[in-house]
Amino acid sequence: MTTLKDLVGSYERDRPLAEASTIPSGWYTDSRIFELERQTVFARSWHFACRTDQVAAPGQFVSLELAGEPLVVVRGQDAVIRGFFNVCRHHAAAVVTAEEGSASSLRCPYHGWTYGLDGALKGTPDFSEVCNFERSSSGLVPVATSIREPWVFVRLERTGASLDQYFSPDLIARLQGLNLDRLTWTERRRYSLACNWKVFVDNYLDGGYHVPHLHKGLDSVLDYSQYTIENGDRFCLQSSPLVSVGAEPHVGAVRSGGRASYIWLHPNFMVNVYGDAMDTNLVIPRGIDRTDVVFDFYFAEVTADARQRRLSSVAVSEQIQEEDVAICESVQRGLGSRAYSTGRLSVRREAGVHLFHQLLHDDLLSGLSDQD
Repeated sequence: MTTLKDLVGSYERDRPLAEASTIPSGWYTDSRIFELERQTVFARSWHFACRTDQVAAPGQFVSLELAGEPLVVVRGQDAVIRGFFNVCRHHAAAVVTAEEGSASSLRCPYHGWTYGLDGALKGTPDFSEVCNFERSSSGLVPVATSIREPWVFVRLERTGASLDQYFSPDLIARLQGLNLDRLTWTERRRYSLACNWKVFVDNYLDGGYHVPHLHKGLDSVLDYSQYTIENGDRFCLQSSPLVSVGAEPHVGAVRSGGRASYIWLHPNFMVNVYGDAMDTNLVIPRGIDRTDVVFDFYFAEVTADARQRRLSSVAVSEQIQEEDVAICESVQRGLGSRAYSTGRLSVRREAGVHLFHQLLHDDLLSGLSDQD
């Protein structure tokens, strides 16, 4: 069997795009790669956790899972938003069991240990006779937490670049340029795919390469010849003018404006903007060949009169997602075939895929270095 070090090293990271190939198929099918990603890509990077409106008031919380780790994000009485491992310091039960809600304190349902909204341990029933117990050092274990635009981001490892350093001033300026405060969240939908999480990201980053062949409705509103791809340090911006001539009526009615913008933030968060409509995609690895994708939908117009337009917009998104699910699952099956190992990349279309694979390699290589 190929060693993990050889499997990671088999990707030629520094080849220019015109000479580059994809990462090896084993990166999508080998459980050792999946575990190494959990320790590196998903422990050392900043990740979307929740919307700020979900924790707008003191006591509001959201629980989630990141790389197999249970987390909770909560706003304290001092108005500060903090993230913690959702693990009781007594016997490891989840302290918060609801997906979201509001509480004056965080009480473990197992033995009643209670924590303040700042994570400090407050209550330990029937513990008065325990010796050498340091209450002050037994609070919930924190994770790095930061806010950008309408979102809360977390990182499992406490040390590392700040969120602003990680995403770079260029990306932050582009997000600010979207004027996201004009948009209001309306609903969330979840999808499960029988594929590796990277297959979905590859598909997203292929510069619209698959759009004319797979998404006939979306293709009718994009000016494919003017589609652009721009890479940053840890992000890729894809963009296309929107057209009305020749558009399929039900798609053109809800995909209008000057341009469509698709922003990918390494490793697994996407922001898709069409005029006064936006959706975000969070790609969640569940196994080597199992992935969840969470869609959040935002609109500028949230009145009752605009409800049908919002529903139509979500329906168009769902159709596109169904098409992507089918092709991603087909790709996963092919990645397990002896007939495939790597593929070449389009210089015109797949610069974003190339960046993603390079960043993955860097993350995995850092994990191997730690093991030496």
